[in-house]
Amino acid sequence: MNRDFARTITLLRKEKKLSQKDAAEALGISQSLLSHYEKGIRECGLSFVVKAADYYNVTCDYLLGRTAERHYDISELSEESSASFKQSTAGAINRRLLDNTAGIIYDYLTKAGNRKLTRTVTGYLMLSEYKVFRLLYHATPAVDEGMFTVPKHQYRGYATAAQEKVFTDLACMTDPVSDSYVQNLAQLNISPETIAEDYAEAASALFNVIRHAESAVQKIK
Repeated sequence: MNRDFARTITLLRKEKKLSQKDAAEALGISQSLLSHYEKGIRECGLSFVVKAADYYNVTCDYLLGRTAERHYDISELSEESSASFKQSTAGAINRRLLDNTAGIIYDYLTKAGNRKLTRTVTGYLMLSEYKVFRLLYHATPAVDEGMFTVPKHQYRGYATAAQEKVFTDLACMTDPVSDSYVQNLAQLNISPETIAEDYAEAASALFNVIRHAESAVQKIK
């Protein structure tokens, strides 16, 4: 069983505000065994995956990290409509993942109380959206370049360079040994447990973003 499973069942239990003892009893196993599952020390069988999915009202694929969607049922749809339904649903889910993750990030920025840090993060995210939008904009055969001041043949390199510069600034502002470090960040209490407790269902979006991002990184390593 992968690490995603251990992290997901832990998160789901904390979302329901259950102790390990209560969850283990409901799932028909011992607390020590559930603790091993949540820590990834032991692997469970398929029957437990199914039982946990039913108990937490999610799909088995969600528990196993195969999808970011908790609920998915298109059994009553026609074959013709199911493809478009899947596509629109996937788009809504992915947008919700990003929206919820951004919400958590900006909440921590608010707690840090540093306007420069918030502006810098916003600048980095805006550059990401700008780059993607221009790719979509230029995908059409004939487009009006009047809405941009940076020429098409320059924007990719310049936007990437600008983004790297902003990211370097962020790295300095969040590094405790840097002169630019934002001291209020040291007071933030951030851990998987506090995220799950403070942000309830939104936390699953963040963990899914982390999971998918690290999966992409692992493929490059």
